[in-house]
Amino acid sequence: MVFTIDTLLFQVLPYVPVALFIIEAIRRYRQRPFSYSSLSSQFLEGDRLFIGSVPWHYGILFVLGGHLFAFLFPRELIAFGSVPWRLLILEVTALIGGLVSLIGLVELTIRRLTRDRIRAVTNVMDLVVLGVLLTQVGLGVYIALTMRWGSMWFATIMAPYLKSVVLLQPNVDLVSVLPWVIKLHIVGAYVFLAILPYSRLVHMLVWPVHYLFRRPQVVIWNAEPGSLRSTGEPERGG
Repeated sequence: MVFTIDTLLFQVLPYVPVALFIIEAIRRYRQRPFSYSSLSSQFLEGDRLFIGSVPWHYGILFVLGGHLFAFLFPRELIAFGSVPWRLLILEVTALIGGLVSLIGLVELTIRRLTRDRIRAVTNVMDLVVLGVLLTQVGLGVYIALTMRWGSMWFATIMAPYLKSVVLLQPNVDLVSVLPWVIKLHIVGAYVFLAILPYSRLVHMLVWPVHYLFRRPQVVIWNAEPGSLRSTGEPERGG
């Protein structure tokens, strides 16, 4: 076997971020469980957070859902896209999802860089994650705009390649013929997976499922507003 850059990037590299992700996610949860948090900055500034967060979350969930569906059900996707108007719907909706997520992400980036309060609580990893995400989403939108019928070649090329990676038999030949911009998009996904457990985005791994089953908690405030004192002892009757 001839060792090439494609061999390194698409046969060896995929397993490095997976190992880092699993090891660090477990280590961090065991040693610093309370760090599994988004460390929300909403109380520092909420208006621009809402403007950026809503399109970002809805857009990226739609895009990732489309990627996941194409990976799990490539044959069904190909069959659905065999009709031209349905294929066009797939392409347009995917592009809209990418654009919406990109707009939201740009707004969140501007907020983090321009608001003094937010910048004060921003660390290096926050900036690294934003840079990787902006690159990934930007490349995805560029690919959707310049390379037609991405849903089809994802189902016929990327889905088999990813399946071969999962089965520990990575087929480099499938992706070696792809344009460099798509290869960069794939490598970017591996990089993001590697840094995710070191960032605040690790909160995505923890879901408060037990909240669905705990008993309702009712908080009742009985004190009259005027009866509270900030300092001193309560008055005694004489």
